[in-house]
Amino acid sequence: YTILSRVHSDRNVYPSAGVLFVHVLEREYFKGEFPPYPKPGEISNDPITFNTNLMGYPDRPGWLRYIQRTPYSDGVLYGSPTVENVGKPTIIEITAYNRRTFETARHNLIINIMSAEDFPLPYQAEFFIRNMNVEEMLASEVLGDFLGAVKNVWQPERLNAINITSALDRGGRVPLPINDMKEGVYVMVGADVPFSSCLREVENPQNQLRCSQEMEPVITCDKKFRTQFHIDWCKISLVDNTKQVSTFQEVIRGEGILPNGGEYKPPSDTLKSRDYYSDFLITLAVPSAIALVLFLILAYIMCCRREGVEKRNMQTPDIQLVHHSAIQKSTKELRDMSKNREIAWPLSTLPVFHPVTGEIVPPLHTDSYDNTSMPLMQTQQNLPHQTQIPQQQSAGQY
Repeated sequence: YTILSRVHSDRNVYPSAGVLFVHVLEREYFKGEFPPYPKPGEISNDPITFNTNLMGYPDRPGWLRYIQRTPYSDGVLYGSPTVENVGKPTIIEITAYNRRTFETARHNLIINIMSAEDFPLPYQAEFFIRNMNVEEMLASEVLGDFLGAVKNVWQPERLNAINITSALDRGGRVPLPINDMKEGVYVMVGADVPFSSCLREVENPQNQLRCSQEMEPVITCDKKFRTQFHIDWCKISLVDNTKQVSTFQEVIRGEGILPNGGEYKPPSDTLKSRDYYSDFLITLAVPSAIALVLFLILAYIMCCRREGVEKRNMQTPDIQLVHHSAIQKSTKELRDMSKNREIAWPLSTLPVFHPVTGEIVPPLHTDSYDNTSMPLMQTQQNLPHQTQIPQQQSAGQY
């Protein structure tokens, strides 16, 4: 038979408020709930993904995050519990999906948040580590090495990891897949003693100037981190809660009863009449009168102030008027010719005198002559009654 879903027994965890909580969802823990590979003896390596949500809700609490890079890696629940949830059990439903068989396995994680002693820690420092991803930093051995380096620099009596946040959750960009670049991670730690002189070096004016110029500041204790962690000292944040003034104001709650405002008096049912004549004058009559005045002024300028054609001709020289009139007549004549080419050729295009004798030459054709194929300008060879000019001969021929 096919198993659609199996439910594990509930698991209880007891994190402290204000201290980093990490819970690993191991794939090996859920492999036994899924059927093995068809071949006996073959090691099962099914792709498994997880879905986590608060019981009765589609998502997790605001303080709890989840990450799983690939279906072949373990999932991790991490976050920093808040004081408001102390004493209230938080039930997280964890559902594992087998991407090969499409089967599911489910169990509940009961988070019982406990109150931490001397919480919160008054001195908190947040570091930005550039060469780490969040799931790498959540590993217990890596986080332990980082806290050991911080404790060596800070020398506190109590040191706790408060929270871990991926740089992508702070508005960072996904790194390019070259040179095994990391996205970066923010790690906040808290201690019970003031900041050391090494951490205070970031606040020096020289280092602040170098940070504003996008240069690496000079920190004496950086070599204690550099072997494993590349810290961006320009992004370090130091918070001293002992110097912060609380802005909390106590809310004074009333009895929930509105003050007596007297007896309710509704408006009258009868409406007073209103004269709209003044509104009519303001909205229609006044703009219409202004438009009429503007129209009269424009009509006077356009009609009564024109110079006219006669005044223009009086101011123009006569020779220019004659040339203009001749151009207009020739243009009109050419347009008429293009419209109807069956009419007789105009006299302006025909020879009117003999080129040698100067005698007047009659028209070359009658009115019934087909002139559609006749060229516009006739050559000297086409002219009748033309006298040939004798060509000069050489002296040997006389």
